Amino acid sequence: MNLTTNMTLIDFLLLLLVAGVCGAIGQAISGYSRGGFVVAIILGFIGAFIGVWLSGKFALPELYTLRIGTTNFPIIWSIIGATLFVSLIGLIAYPRRRMRTTY
Repeated sequence: MNLTTNMTLIDFLLLLLVAGVCGAIGQAISGYSRGGFVVAIILGFIGAFIGVWLSGKFALPELYTLRIGTTNFPIIWSIIGATLFVSLIGLIAYPRRRMRTTY
């Protein structure tokens, strides 16, 4: 069995673009945004891993995948995973304001 895949430069750039858009949508939905498009690309790939893991864990179908060259990229699960991941980061990293009490 041959496990090597031939991905062209255009396929790779399109995959980065799609992951970046999915990560940016995940940031927009969660309301917490740090970094630029490179961070959005990373979030898109992390979101894809989290989303595919969740869909496998709960036996949910792949809702929409985009085929780029020989690679399938899960669009909806990437957005859902990125949203969950960015929300978790926002909860951890964002300092909570304490209410001042006046006596």
